[in-house]
Amino acid sequence: MQPTTDTTIQAQCCISGGGPAGMMLGYLLARGGVETVVLEKHADFLRDFRGDTVHPSTLELMHELGLLDAFLALPHQKLEKIAGWFGRHRVEVADFTGLNVRCPYIAFMPQWDFLNFLAEQARHLPTFHLQMQTEAIGLLRNNGRVAGVRVRDAAGEREIRAPLTVAADGRHSRLRDEAGLKLHDTGAAIDVLWFRVRRDRERFSDSFTHVGAGQIMVMLDRGDYWQCAYVIPKGAAARIRERGIESFRREVASLAEELTAHVGDIGSWDDVKLLEVQVNRLEQWSLPGLLCIGDAAHAMSPVGGVGVNLAVQDAVATANLLGPKLQSSSLDDEDLEQVQRRRMFPTRVTQAFQVGVQNRILDPVLSGANAELEPPLPLRLLSKFPSLRGLAARAVGLGIRPEHVQWP
Repeated sequence: MQPTTDTTIQAQCCISGGGPAGMMLGYLLARGGVETVVLEKHADFLRDFRGDTVHPSTLELMHELGLLDAFLALPHQKLEKIAGWFGRHRVEVADFTGLNVRCPYIAFMPQWDFLNFLAEQARHLPTFHLQMQTEAIGLLRNNGRVAGVRVRDAAGEREIRAPLTVAADGRHSRLRDEAGLKLHDTGAAIDVLWFRVRRDRERFSDSFTHVGAGQIMVMLDRGDYWQCAYVIPKGAAARIRERGIESFRREVASLAEELTAHVGDIGSWDDVKLLEVQVNRLEQWSLPGLLCIGDAAHAMSPVGGVGVNLAVQDAVATANLLGPKLQSSSLDDEDLEQVQRRRMFPTRVTQAFQVGVQNRILDPVLSGANAELEPPLPLRLLSKFPSLRGLAARAVGLGIRPEHVQWP
């Protein structure tokens, strides 16, 4: 990264957004010798209730990069099987232990630890430059091409110019919106209320999901606490708040006995965060000089916890396809289109699966249509046949067309 003036910096790639897609792509490109700038508008990565599931596909990539042992030295919890309660019926959905990978399980790890780890590894690379508290506020254009970004930091505004700008700035992407790229909304009929409740270590539970009358909750084991996702109909948050926090505590306790002793940890609505679920994707991921990846290209539902891992897969595919071209200064517009061609199929299939789960399983429960709380046929089949649970584990844990590090 070379300053050309006091207010202008030149790089080979500028990435807006220090989430999983942006940080992984920044690391991979810098590893290949590409001068890369990653912009993160916050002072740190400490945001709670973000995607904390690191799937076998991502753990396999960490192995390919030679980082797995150091990564797994960080505090994490393992989930080898997905199971839960559907009314009075225990259902088993996926079994990761049969996957032919180094880590046949999902690792639960705070996303800030994941991002800090990538940042620390990348700082050893001379061509990696992470700029915290620096926000991309607009696109630079030159002869109809995106030529970089205008940024704002503590010192004021300046320019970062680069042959490639990557928007990895999330589902509310500023750069995507300024570029005028159109979203296709596939529909999300749910939202999620996130909160945490202390976990008694002597009380073990491998029940991942609890389904009750009109209620659905997912519980993630985070060692000394449960991170809980309470699924609600789209737009129902205000109505639930009106019933009061004590009513909400009772509803939570009625779903999971493990939470009863400490449900008072939900002290007020300040302890409950709303995730407004989106399921959408760009019709076109790129313009000359600009590429969108991760949530900026496709917002995923929390179903399956695959969002982080899809974003990482985008980053690996982008590095594989564009890294050599950036390195040799031979990048052209068609190269950017190859990323979409590579990643659109996994995106479509995954979103179709998520919408299917939403329409066939979640909606009937939340609307009261499944008043008897009988597990739907797909869940009954998964519980009955171990081979199907293995296929489900492959679909969730590895995804469709998993990427592998091919460059450098």
